[in-house]
Amino acid sequence: MRHLRTGIAFAAIMASPFGFTADINTLLLPYFQQRLAGISDEVSVTLKTNPTHLPDCEKPVFSTPGNSRLWGNISVLMRCNNDKRFIQVQVSAVGHYVVVTRSVPRGTILDAQSVTLKRGQLERLPAQALTLTEQAVNAVTQRDITPDMPLTRSMVRQPWRVKAGQQVRVVANGEGFSINSEGRALNNVIVGQYARVRMDSGQIVSGKVDADGNILINL
Repeated sequence: MRHLRTGIAFAAIMASPFGFTADINTLLLPYFQQRLAGISDEVSVTLKTNPTHLPDCEKPVFSTPGNSRLWGNISVLMRCNNDKRFIQVQVSAVGHYVVVTRSVPRGTILDAQSVTLKRGQLERLPAQALTLTEQAVNAVTQRDITPDMPLTRSMVRQPWRVKAGQQVRVVANGEGFSINSEGRALNNVIVGQYARVRMDSGQIVSGKVDADGNILINL
């Protein structure tokens, strides 16, 4: 009889929210380990949503927006058959982030010797912190930066590929034809952004800047 009561108690524990929480955490961990591969080698996940609000699901499918941060307090979409729920989780991750090696004034072009990687808790970093040195090399600082300060996307920008007043080549492509002409840029632009150009005729056009500094227009 005592063995029977023990078995019933064990089953009750496994069926309780505590058991379900442990199962969800076990399933969430490999999901974030895969998403953070190459960024963090120490990941832990804690479910913050009350498990009693979630469907009992053996094989849930998790997803996060492609541009969202993957550490700290975040929302995860949990799919269970036709049921979709947003759950709140706390992700702790240890990994590398980018810092400068010396005091850098605003307007400095960073080189490989100006930046290095530091290891720490990624969830304690500011939003959009850089985790790869190549994200910072050749970038231009937008503010004064001190050593060991985590670099973020807002602190740097890519160098201008086209500058206002610069003479540029404009390439207009259409179906079966291509027209080349020249004009003068009206704004500073990095690769992939749109530049406004005043043509020799006085007409103002807009096109995307390629890696060679050409202004591309699709007709």
